[in-house]
Amino acid sequence: MMAIMSQLFGEVAGEYDEARPGYPPEIVDAVRAYHGGVPAALVEVGAGTGLATRTLLGLGAPMTCVEPDRRMAAALADRFPQVEVATVAFEEWTPPAGGVPALACAMAWHWLDPATRNRRAHDALAPGGTLAVFGHRYAYADPAHAAAVAAAFAAADPPARGERPEGWFHADVVDSGLFVDVRSLPFRRLLPLDTAAYLRLVSTFSPQLRRPPELRERVLAALGAAVDGFGGTVVLDLRTTLVLARRPA
Repeated sequence: MMAIMSQLFGEVAGEYDEARPGYPPEIVDAVRAYHGGVPAALVEVGAGTGLATRTLLGLGAPMTCVEPDRRMAAALADRFPQVEVATVAFEEWTPPAGGVPALACAMAWHWLDPATRNRRAHDALAPGGTLAVFGHRYAYADPAHAAAVAAAFAAADPPARGERPEGWFHADVVDSGLFVDVRSLPFRRLLPLDTAAYLRLVSTFSPQLRRPPELRERVLAALGAAVDGFGGTVVLDLRTTLVLARRPA
């Protein structure tokens, strides 16, 4: 699944890093505290163009990034030459003997095979190793803006797409029964975007990338009109959840 979806995101590899918001630096402190210090090594799964890599490098651990799309992997390697990049799907990646001390995944957990992702993560970790899964939920600071954006989406592309519950991956990790000491930490910040920046962001989302070109343009036109209608700026209520877990020693 991850390799298939990467073909979509590779299409916007050049815009992805500019359009998507980064991650709060507090994530680094939380991972370090949970792990009990700086991990001897860290593997990031589904690293894309390196949005989370930039934050995770703050740990000071040697990093390997696993990214299946060659276009995104090339951008990643160019931006972060100090990082080892493995251009392969997580399902096909072979961890080092004995496992790795820490494994992270940002915004890519849902693209991994749901039947095997927890088992693969568990088996890739050394005993006692740390799993860190995190991602954003894009909400809106103003309920009226949220309603206008939802109406614009519905008018341009009526088929509704269901959203996973916020922090769903906490339950996913817990329900696997493979990890102990599972914790969930929320972070929240307001992110104002003008119309152009908001449309660039939407253009990197998988539902938009799945749409045929004419429908993409119709969606963007409807959203642009909505944001222009309330002054040309929308404020996102950006909610980031970090889930930490440990492979039993």
